[in-house]
Amino acid sequence: MKPYSSSSTYMSGDIKALRFRDVEESAKDVAPEVSFPEDTESSTEQSAYPMVQPMKAALYFDNANGFGEWRILISTEAYNHLREHRRADKKIFKIIYKKIKHLSHGQFSTDNHTRLNGPDAGIPIFEAKMTKDLRLVYQIDCVPDQNGEFEQVIKVYGIYKHSELGRIWNVLGNHLARRGAEYRRRCVFRTKPAGNIILPASFPPTEPEPEIPGPEPEILASPLDLSAKDMAHLQYLLVLEKYVTFSQAFLHGLIANQDIHHVFMLSPQEQKVVECTASCYVLGRSGTGKTTTMLFKILGIQRAWELSANGMCKPRQIFVTKSRLLATKVEEYFTKLLESLAMAGYTLPEIAKLKAQRIEDDLVDLDDAPESQMNLPARYSQLEDKHFPLFVTFDRLAKMIAADIIEMKDPDMKRIAVLFFNTNDPGVHDSIVTYAVFESQYWPHFPQGLIKNLNSWLVFSEFMGIIKGSEQALAFEDGFLDRPSYLGLSYRCYPIFANQRDTLYDMFEIYRKFKKQKRHFDVADRTHAILKALRNKNFPSQQVDYLYVDEAQDNLLIDALVLRRLCKNPDGLFWAGDTAQTISAGSSFRFNDLKAFVYRMERHGNLVAPPTGASAQQPIMFQLATNYRSHNGIVNCAHSVIELITKFWPNAIDHLQPEKGIAHGEQPVFFTDMDVDTLCKRFLVGESASNSELGARQCILVRNEAAVKKLHEKVGDIGMIMTLHDSKGLEFDDVLLYNFFEDSAVDATCWQVVLNGVQGQGYVPDFYRHETRYAGICSELKILCVGITRARMNVWIFDTSDKSHAMRIFWKSQNLIRPYTNVSPLAVHSAPEEWASSGRSLFSHKRYSQAIHCFKRADLRREVKVCEAYLLREAARSIVGVTLLNVQQRAFTAAADAFADCGAAATGNERRQYYRTSADCYVRGGQDLKAADTYLKAEEFELAAKKYRKAGSFDRTLHVLTDHHDMIPEKTATDLRMVCRLHYCGRGNDQAPLPLFSTFDEELEFLEDYDLDYARASRLESHSRYYEAAELHLSENRPLEAVQAFIKDNSNVDSTIRAADTISEYFWRKCSFRITAKTALADEPMRHFIDLADQLETKKLTPETRDLISMFRNILRGSHEPLRNLALAFHEHNKPAALLCLDHVFSRTTDIRPFAVDEMQRFLQQFHAYARLLYLILTFPDPMEHQGIQRLFSIVRLSGDEFLIPGGTFLHNCVMETRQGITWVSEHPSGYTASRRNVTQLLQRSIRTILKDKVSEIDAMCCKSPVFSQCLQFLISGVCRRENCPQEHVAISKLDRLYYNNRVAIHIWQILILQIMYSAHPYIERRKSMRDWLKHLYEAINPPFFIQGSPADLDMNLIPLRLDGMKVVKLWIRESFYSLDPFYTQAEFLTALMGITSLSFAFDRHDAPVYISRAKCTDSGPSELYRQGDGCYMVHNLLNSYRGATRSSISSGILYLLHVLDNSLYANLSVLCDCIEDVCSAFIIKYRMNPAFNDFPLHNALLPCSWLLSPHKFNAEKETRLVLMDDLLDAMASLIEALRTEAGMEFLWLNHTKLTPILRNIFISRICRVLCLLAHNIRNRPMRDKVDKIMLSLHKNSPPSSWRTANYRKLVDDVVKYMTPLPGRMPPSDGYLRALLAFDNNKGVSDLVHLVHKTMNQHTRVHIVRRLVYEKIIEIPHLLSSYAVIAQSTLRVEAPAFVPHLEHSKDRPEVMQHDEKEITEPQPQEFEGADENEEDVTANTGAETRDALETLDEAVTSLAPDLDESLRSNGPSVEEKEAARKIQNAYRRYVKRRSSRAVNAEIDAIFMTCLKETQSSEWRETQSSEWRPGHYNLLFLGPLPHLLVCLERGIALTRAAKAKTKGLLNKESHEKLEELGKQRSEIAMLLKKGLKLRKQLEPSSPAHRARDIDALKRGVLEVKEFMQRVPGNMQNMQTEFQMACKGIVTEKKVRARKEKERPTLNVEDIDEY
Repeated sequence: MKPYSSSSTYMSGDIKALRFRDVEESAKDVAPEVSFPEDTESSTEQSAYPMVQPMKAALYFDNANGFGEWRILISTEAYNHLREHRRADKKIFKIIYKKIKHLSHGQFSTDNHTRLNGPDAGIPIFEAKMTKDLRLVYQIDCVPDQNGEFEQVIKVYGIYKHSELGRIWNVLGNHLARRGAEYRRRCVFRTKPAGNIILPASFPPTEPEPEIPGPEPEILASPLDLSAKDMAHLQYLLVLEKYVTFSQAFLHGLIANQDIHHVFMLSPQEQKVVECTASCYVLGRSGTGKTTTMLFKILGIQRAWELSANGMCKPRQIFVTKSRLLATKVEEYFTKLLESLAMAGYTLPEIAKLKAQRIEDDLVDLDDAPESQMNLPARYSQLEDKHFPLFVTFDRLAKMIAADIIEMKDPDMKRIAVLFFNTNDPGVHDSIVTYAVFESQYWPHFPQGLIKNLNSWLVFSEFMGIIKGSEQALAFEDGFLDRPSYLGLSYRCYPIFANQRDTLYDMFEIYRKFKKQKRHFDVADRTHAILKALRNKNFPSQQVDYLYVDEAQDNLLIDALVLRRLCKNPDGLFWAGDTAQTISAGSSFRFNDLKAFVYRMERHGNLVAPPTGASAQQPIMFQLATNYRSHNGIVNCAHSVIELITKFWPNAIDHLQPEKGIAHGEQPVFFTDMDVDTLCKRFLVGESASNSELGARQCILVRNEAAVKKLHEKVGDIGMIMTLHDSKGLEFDDVLLYNFFEDSAVDATCWQVVLNGVQGQGYVPDFYRHETRYAGICSELKILCVGITRARMNVWIFDTSDKSHAMRIFWKSQNLIRPYTNVSPLAVHSAPEEWASSGRSLFSHKRYSQAIHCFKRADLRREVKVCEAYLLREAARSIVGVTLLNVQQRAFTAAADAFADCGAAATGNERRQYYRTSADCYVRGGQDLKAADTYLKAEEFELAAKKYRKAGSFDRTLHVLTDHHDMIPEKTATDLRMVCRLHYCGRGNDQAPLPLFSTFDEELEFLEDYDLDYARASRLESHSRYYEAAELHLSENRPLEAVQAFIKDNSNVDSTIRAADTISEYFWRKCSFRITAKTALADEPMRHFIDLADQLETKKLTPETRDLISMFRNILRGSHEPLRNLALAFHEHNKPAALLCLDHVFSRTTDIRPFAVDEMQRFLQQFHAYARLLYLILTFPDPMEHQGIQRLFSIVRLSGDEFLIPGGTFLHNCVMETRQGITWVSEHPSGYTASRRNVTQLLQRSIRTILKDKVSEIDAMCCKSPVFSQCLQFLISGVCRRENCPQEHVAISKLDRLYYNNRVAIHIWQILILQIMYSAHPYIERRKSMRDWLKHLYEAINPPFFIQGSPADLDMNLIPLRLDGMKVVKLWIRESFYSLDPFYTQAEFLTALMGITSLSFAFDRHDAPVYISRAKCTDSGPSELYRQGDGCYMVHNLLNSYRGATRSSISSGILYLLHVLDNSLYANLSVLCDCIEDVCSAFIIKYRMNPAFNDFPLHNALLPCSWLLSPHKFNAEKETRLVLMDDLLDAMASLIEALRTEAGMEFLWLNHTKLTPILRNIFISRICRVLCLLAHNIRNRPMRDKVDKIMLSLHKNSPPSSWRTANYRKLVDDVVKYMTPLPGRMPPSDGYLRALLAFDNNKGVSDLVHLVHKTMNQHTRVHIVRRLVYEKIIEIPHLLSSYAVIAQSTLRVEAPAFVPHLEHSKDRPEVMQHDEKEITEPQPQEFEGADENEEDVTANTGAETRDALETLDEAVTSLAPDLDESLRSNGPSVEEKEAARKIQNAYRRYVKRRSSRAVNAEIDAIFMTCLKETQSSEWRETQSSEWRPGHYNLLFLGPLPHLLVCLERGIALTRAAKAKTKGLLNKESHEKLEELGKQRSEIAMLLKKGLKLRKQLEPSSPAHRARDIDALKRGVLEVKEFMQRVPGNMQNMQTEFQMACKGIVTEKKVRARKEKERPTLNVEDIDEY
């Protein structure tokens, strides 16, 4: 057989030890009421419980094979004798074995059955002769068997030499006889012999007899007659001896000579405890066998399971105690018991192979042993059957539970665990507030007034046991009693500080404050934290079947709640302890409290439910009253102290039956009147010099360390002296209590209260009257009891103070002490082995000073050094938190050096442990490198690697990981290898000594996971994976490296394109808006990018990319001309680039004043494009969402609503200029950051400033440019004598229609440019500028002289932006009307009015009457504008004339002109002449339309084209009053005369010049030309005669002599010439026509047109002027093909224009087309899109044109005839007001939306993307006919954009967090590598998660095609989890997420439809059948 292996083996593994960090916060988390989930048991788990039933048989052992019926019980002493004889002489061993075997068969003879004691010595003791000198001493005893009956057995005491047999056996027999007569009868009874064999007898069970209290008369021998040695031997046999069955296992153990233990016999009371099937509470004083009963019950259940054959589950048993030493010893003892039982199954050959072993415990502190050596898993839930039975401390159990809590998914539970526990930290010891820490670090800092006369030990116990650890504390959320509750506790239940509770609570509050400051925690904090976690029903643990809690009083009461939760079996609880021993700091409860507490937990808290098929039994209370340590003399004295406690404080301690000892002994001695010297000389060591000190098993106990020091000073190093607290758990043969009462904090009067226990005593204090005053005596008596029970043999009490008087009287009255007379000296001699044994015992209890004392006397120098090392560590720990850090570190380093020396001298486990402890101390001393070296020596490879890493020695870390990879946990190795990889890969300054990765792919994966992009890119390049490396560089904002890698890549055709794109992106950042070439070239990398751009293979690039690269090259070179061409190329598809080009073109000032017309037009056209692009940025709804705008201004988006303004950019400079006082920007390493709204406002404000400055500059130059006005003097004469003439000098030869249109175009360009500025600055003053430029435009359209052109020459295709340009002109005209004030601009009023009225009716005839009627100037004016007589306002006449829509319009015009001329009203001569021509033309047309004149209206009329443009002139309803025309002719004649004579012309003026003679000459010619046209076209003789008269007058009167030439003279002379008949002939009828034709002479722009009716075309004379053939007169304006006609038409502007066929080929108008594409104004949101396409005016003929003309005719005839009503209505209508209100509200909503949260723009953009997606063909194709798309579409268009904007914000924040960690690996110290690595890894993984979710949820994702709403819901939950992990503030997105979640995830509650109540059927009116 294989050697027996204990089932209690443990798996090796790391354990995560956790420590408290902030205890107060955790305490608040503990609920006031603790409840637990009901236990659930399966049928398999319940099978373990019946193990209790066969346990009796499991612990009952038969004799060895071949033995007889008599069961042989071997004492421990006999067992040792047998082992000694087995080792010394096997022959003698065989003799002894044979003799025992004979006895087992009942073969009694005189040789082996001789009575050793006398016949009167009570129970017979026998001897059996072995050899001549050896005797086997035994007794026939009667003990219970497994069935409860009693049987006779042979109990072997030992094997002695004959000389060793003395009087002790008589005394033993007498002691045994005290058990009663029945016991004696059964021992001496013999059955009837059967041959030579006597069989053992059996007896029925009976009640045990009471022990005889005194010696019987027949007893002759007394213990007092024995020597000290025999007395000790007797004490051992009666008290300490254990007896085991001589079983087969026992025999094999002897043969194998193994150091094992065997199952021994228990007392009947102990047996009852072990066999109890219910839960139990076992109370007993120290030494009564409580732990033994626990151990044997565990063993019995375990062995019963092993012996069972029905396949039951292994019972899970757990033994819990406070002491690590006790748990270890119990586990070792259990293991040895199992090993001994396993011996029974060994064969002799197997036994022969076993080597003899004697295991001696290592001299190490068990608490220093690493938890990894405990063979236990780190987590409680990982416990397996093989780990049970489990022997563990409560601290270790708490850590295992905490490890489970950390692994729980509940974040609150994890927070609690991490808050209170830590792992493998040598400094964790300092964070726990033990009593030692409390005494050294807390107690000195309490106010002295509070701690006066208080004991720190008792105060700490009150804090832990009552205020924080009591049951009542669970009712408080903070985990401790509040002041009122504490003050209200019962004085009898809690008597110690009954009268000082206010003071105690003050101290407790100070303690809490200190603890929080120090970040400490205590055991109560830990328990409260665990209780909170255990309330969770999902706690991942399997409960145990049996729970054993030893020394329960050492725990807090609330710890029982934790322990009880672990056991599912209500009958499987075993609580043992003694509350009389609760001198452990922090303990303060009774077993009755515990029992009641557990009961309430189980019943009221519904803690557990009984197993299926069984009901929980009531727990049983056991009291073990037999003391196996001390004799009755000591036991009775101690019990008297207990009785005093129970008498006065019945609730302070559990009530037990009187304790008894097995043997009698001497009573304690009380010294009262002896001084110290006498004590030392006469008693302690005696007079003999040989006994100069106490022995190894003797001790002096004092109150405290001060008393120890004081006594040492008096008596020297006389022996072991220790405090009562240190003696807890120790045993000595002899104890001296020194000055116990004298050093008590309680005064003598209080001690008097014990005299209440003395009968007949005189005056004693009334305890019940002043109960609280004597509360301190309770704790004093407990301590006194502990001191007395430390002794086995002798107790001496030395105290001469008055305080001892009362207690001495009490003991004397009870006859419990004896005087000191005739007392032998205390000191005894001890052998070195005894000193060594005592030293080890003291060492195991951490009494290092006393252990040193013992080891020195045993001459064990190595052990002394070990103890000194531990003592140094204790000293170092004691100053933590008290002294400076460097002092602490020096102390720990000294201890570490001492442990290192011990390790060098040790071997095996001790060597490793000493080195480990040394390393721990080095850690505390701040010597990480030394610690690592020492850990390596300790073979703690994991810790060594960790410390090497902490010290920054990565080379050695890597070596340890490689050399000892099998010995290091995988997780630790992974973490450390990770940090090594981070060091070598992330920093790049060191080369790893060993390979870090097994494969290249693994390396890439690591570098990706930890975001080590630079190293990853380098590795990719090393493997020629340039494209991947470049993309990685690019993703990490390293464009230079990316381009270099792209260019290296020759295998990928896209690399060149990507390189070019990257270069252009870099150029964008460095050459952004308003950045000069000089500034850009100052950037060092820029030169590298320029060189790299030169290396590009341009043939691989797209034209757009080539243009971008070319653009930046020209920018950097300062070449502006190529930028103009590039701007035109970019305008369609890349407006930001176009704007950048134009900004560089116009960034420098160009003097445009000397420009000619064509140059000016080109310049203004480009500048308009520049201004419009600037304005588009202002009007863009959300420029921060436009990538082109962000790129143009180098704005970087950091998060959803935060943007970066990089340093050195245009916007950054704008901020810098006004930085003072600005609060809406924040500093950033790269510039400034601001919100979306603030950046947008900054951008718009800056662009507005640029726009205003540049436009104002251009406007100023245009105003001074001569090109906008022609010099008539130069035009006519070719000479201009004006110095610096402000007008253009142009030759007549250049005048043509193109030149005319170009002049008009530059005016419109400038108007458009100014309008852009005014739109950007709506509040800027503009009225004067608008009037001035409209005046210029009017003059350009209506030049002063006909040869310059006329509106008939206006070509739509040559006008800037076609209709858009005219729209702006219309707007200006309208605004000018509104701003025109006849009083303010009186001098220029009529001129401005005539000009803008002419323009308005020419270009905006449909709307002009409406807004003109609302203008202020039409309401009233100066008095000179009113006609005398009828008081008519002349402005109305003027407007009526221009409108031409009423019958009196011609007459109104004439009356207006007469009023102006007659009253010499101030007017511009050119404009006045235009007005005269307009009235005359209307008169002629109306006159020629008269059917009486001609059958065909207007046939054969010859008129200027410009006179025929207005359709309103062809209205047949107008009146022509010849009288008025005659008056007008007179006025015209007067005007001519005034101009000729320069008299009375002061009211006339011209633009830009004075009325020089030449100019007067020109205007006389112009008026004369009008007169000629009147005379030719009107065949009215009187009117013609008047014209003739005017001409003759001019002919006769020569011009002034100052005129060099008179231009009008030719026309006048020709007229006179042609109207003077030749002799014999009549004057020609066309004389005026001839004169006109001769005057025009085709100079300048052709003007005249000959109207011919279609039916008369063949019969009409052909003139040299243009002929216009018409059918209807209304066709004439359209046949002239002027834009002005179309603009004033009431038809749609999109209606096609008709271009007629003109017969005169020379004068055929041409439709001009630009060579370059016109730039039209797009909508603001189409900054990147194509321009708005407008249809050009096309030439069409046929029926379509006729239909349009008919429609126009109908429109004209429908015009309102009433002038006065339409023009005088200044107020808006009701409908207009309502429309204005709606427009205003809509605009306000628009502004509000623009100023609202920026996230709206993001949502809008995503919504538009979703909307476009739903309109795609792919979306529609996926819709099945059975599927209803409505619901998913609603989710897709509604909540989804909100969800996506949250996701995008989270991704942005994650990217920002990722950017923050860049470069920190090189900047931060190596200590932060793990943190940085973890951050980088987590952020990288989180970013991957976010990008994956984006891909999954984005509108174009294929996942939406499936319309899976459940998948969409899962996506929402994943986004929620992602948002929770985002490293940033996502609070501002919660509203959006809630909208998404509510719309997608939240289930809608469907309201049940309320059925309508059906009406009752009326059957009353139904007839009965």
